[in-house]
Amino acid sequence: MKRPSEYNKHPVVKITSSPGDCAVGWPEVLARLQCCASKILCVECYPGVFEEEIERALVSSLMPSRVFHTRDCMKAPAELDNMLAPYLGNDPVFGRMNGIEIEDFFDHRKLESAREQISKSQSRILVIGTGAALLALQPEALVYADMARWEIQTRQRNNEIANLGSENHEARASLKYKRAFFVDWRAADRLKKRLLPKVDFLLDTNDRRNPKLISGDLFRRSLGKVAVQPFRLVPFFDPGPWGGQWMRRVFSLPEGPRNYAWCFDCVPEENSLLLAFGDAQVEIPAMDLILSYPHELLGEAVHGRFGSEFPIRFDMLDTVEGGNLSLQVHPLTEYIQDRFGMHYTQDESYYLLDAGEGAAVYLGLRESVNKEEMLRALELAEAGDAAFPAEKFVNRWPVKRHDHVLIPAGTIHCSGKDCMVLEISATPYIFTFKLWDWGRMGLDGEPRPIHIEHGMQNIQWDRTTEWVRRNLIDCQVPLAEQNGWREERTGLQEREFIETRRHWFTGKVKHETDGGVNVLNLVEGPEIVVESPENTFDPFLVHYAETFIVPAAVGRYSIAPTGPGRCATIKAYVRKNP
Repeated sequence: MKRPSEYNKHPVVKITSSPGDCAVGWPEVLARLQCCASKILCVECYPGVFEEEIERALVSSLMPSRVFHTRDCMKAPAELDNMLAPYLGNDPVFGRMNGIEIEDFFDHRKLESAREQISKSQSRILVIGTGAALLALQPEALVYADMARWEIQTRQRNNEIANLGSENHEARASLKYKRAFFVDWRAADRLKKRLLPKVDFLLDTNDRRNPKLISGDLFRRSLGKVAVQPFRLVPFFDPGPWGGQWMRRVFSLPEGPRNYAWCFDCVPEENSLLLAFGDAQVEIPAMDLILSYPHELLGEAVHGRFGSEFPIRFDMLDTVEGGNLSLQVHPLTEYIQDRFGMHYTQDESYYLLDAGEGAAVYLGLRESVNKEEMLRALELAEAGDAAFPAEKFVNRWPVKRHDHVLIPAGTIHCSGKDCMVLEISATPYIFTFKLWDWGRMGLDGEPRPIHIEHGMQNIQWDRTTEWVRRNLIDCQVPLAEQNGWREERTGLQEREFIETRRHWFTGKVKHETDGGVNVLNLVEGPEIVVESPENTFDPFLVHYAETFIVPAAVGRYSIAPTGPGRCATIKAYVRKNP
């Protein structure tokens, strides 16, 4: 890629043209809340929200006679640690999925006492914190203070927040993330799913100095509008020990970080949505859309299979002028179910958006690899006694732009340097068993966790050179061709539930969601327009390398270049059961 893309780093979904629909800043927010609750104002907070700052603003304006904090009703941190220990264990990365609810964090005697006092109150009171809606069962106004997970992670890294009910402010950010991933966020989302249909206000707290407030009715109507049109999530970028420089140049990213390793472009558990009301913008977690409109977004079959989870993940991995990714393997379905309680695994693929001279990926074992010899070599490398001779055991495949490499779970793999990868995968992205990290440190100066025992139990030893060549390397199948377009099947492998189709085109291409969500990326060409043949949504512009989602409810849609030249999209969707 020789020139910058028009890649939009802050995509918005226009909801209304009236900025008055959104209160911006504390004076406007407080003015709207002032007349809404003469007795009980309940502010439910997602874990990570700065509750004290919200409380100060509300108390100074509303002057409640009493404030109830949910933290005062929770179990002691040590008791919570004991309760969660079976699900978190001692591994620095992995825990076990569970059914923990926010209710489980509370001391039930304290909870019942608070409920009784709140219900009998005759003057204005404020109830605030995570689980506030469990204390104030019949509030006059219910405010949900929400925020994106990426902002939560930033606060974790800055030691600004602890985990829910914990005092671990000084713990490593990776451990806070692990606790949040396996416990805090899961429990909070279960409660959020119950509350979103009835909240009176949504409070965007991502910018602590400039909160935004919209009514609950407008919030729900906004999500309903998003669920029936193409849209993009707000991407975020992160450096890494192997990161490169391609995204910095092509996407015009800031010079601050020394590299950009990841772009999370379509990971709804992590990404957010920007809703525009005139010039005012409200940022909410994309999970709010999935929890509120799963049928319209995912379609009946996908929702029936995965529930309120978005099963397709698009992200980017930049190693151009960087280094190799860690040599790794993902768990088999049975393994991830038995060990971690996750019901599906991270099958994935690498689509090469770009590749430098000599670019390669590591994939599958060489013929006649000795398992015990490889294990000894990995253990020596982990101990620091010798570098792991990767190419003695693992195939190194040259790759070029637009190659598509398939990586079903159980296949040892990693991207080499000088690759710009669009990773198309199933969503449980945390379950990666690193085997060798090329002898380098993480950005925190510490070695990144290695999981040789897990990895060796999941490597499929029959996925050797010739099998990989036949089944995983650029397995393109022409499907259809007409004047102005060509369709190809590029994967994924038969064990993977994601189907991918590539279209090359110079004219209009007709698409159909066929009752399931579509995720696409413009992998060739500067700009396209997505349109509805029935004009059910406004024309939607997409630029090079942008990922966009087409909800199942859209049905028919078309894609065409906005100018001369050839374009290409890669589309992913969940295969239907035969």
